[in-house]
Amino acid sequence: MDGIGNTTQRRAAELERMAEVLVTGEQLRLRLHEGKVIKDRRHHLRTYPNCFVAKELIDWLMEHKEAPERDTAIRIMQKLLDQSIIHHVCDEHKEFKDMKLFYRFRKDDGTFPLDSEAKVFMRGQRIYEKLMISENSLIQTRAEEGVTYERTLVASEFIDWLVQEGEITSREEAEQLGRRLLEHGIIQHVSSRHHFSDGDLLFQFRMNFRRRRRLLELLCERSRVIPESQDSPFCLRKQPAEPGNSSFLSVSPTKEIRVVSAVRRSSMSSSCGSSGYYSSSPTLSSSPPVLCNPKSVLKRQVSPEELQCPAGPFLKKTFTIVGDAVGWGFVVRGSKPCHIQAVDPGGPAAAAGMKVCQFVVSVNGLSVLNLDYRTVSSLILTGPRTVVMEVMEEMEY
Repeated sequence: MDGIGNTTQRRAAELERMAEVLVTGEQLRLRLHEGKVIKDRRHHLRTYPNCFVAKELIDWLMEHKEAPERDTAIRIMQKLLDQSIIHHVCDEHKEFKDMKLFYRFRKDDGTFPLDSEAKVFMRGQRIYEKLMISENSLIQTRAEEGVTYERTLVASEFIDWLVQEGEITSREEAEQLGRRLLEHGIIQHVSSRHHFSDGDLLFQFRMNFRRRRRLLELLCERSRVIPESQDSPFCLRKQPAEPGNSSFLSVSPTKEIRVVSAVRRSSMSSSCGSSGYYSSSPTLSSSPPVLCNPKSVLKRQVSPEELQCPAGPFLKKTFTIVGDAVGWGFVVRGSKPCHIQAVDPGGPAAAAGMKVCQFVVSVNGLSVLNLDYRTVSSLILTGPRTVVMEVMEEMEY
């Protein structure tokens, strides 16, 4: 097995940073469409479709606390302009100016440059999402050379899966794809010592496609690798305590602070499949986050029969949750029935009234009392943006 050199690793890190800009820009685009900041505008008897006013956008970034002051907001947008994520509608300005000028996301007018790097990145995201929502055991905790690693793929099994899923036609092509994914910073060998090859070596996804990005991250030169736990689209995150860093925190019954993820919608176009993103809310504690799954918030587990008993101490509630540009904002856990493990206090689910410890009865009219959280998660992630959920919560006396 050939090793991976420092040059390849540096190149992978550079491409990973480029990919982070793409994801961050796309998340912003979706949010701006959701907030009606992007719309058709007229100037001098001419209509400019799907554009935004620079000055209004700076106001929006300040209002949504995406930048501490206007100069920083300008630097953020200049980063997107330099990376060809946005451009002036007439391409007359190479600088982003805090003025009443029209700018547009290139993805909204079909001018986004789909070069080879972007294509590999988008393909890697599609494969990642396909793995996350499919019922398979490819991603597991495994050991290599006496060291245990979470969320690993065996290279040969990954190649088997790529061929079976029709992603590639031969093992040789699959191996070449794996090498491209590694060279673009999407996957990595668990100890970063080997290039991708058809064998028993362990690899992990290096790109965290499902984390909600803060726009200020665009101004950070170094990318931050955040390991994932092993068990579902809803993963724990370990984030270093940095000034301005924010995480979605949930408090279990033991009052331990844990970093958890929320259900989030895709950051790429619909052709890339569904996705999940992580919410951000003010950090509640400086306690160190953990890398294992949080303990259940439930005081006791109940059965579907107990929930359905007419005389039972449970109250049924129905929520209509309209996902925003980045998702719905809650975590499902458990099995038969599932329960709400955590709710993003700033997300749509919290606004609809969802709370932790509620049991999930149905999703969009489909009974899920006898399903596990992976199946329920898939129903939500692959369904419409508006989710209708019935839950049961224990009445307080």
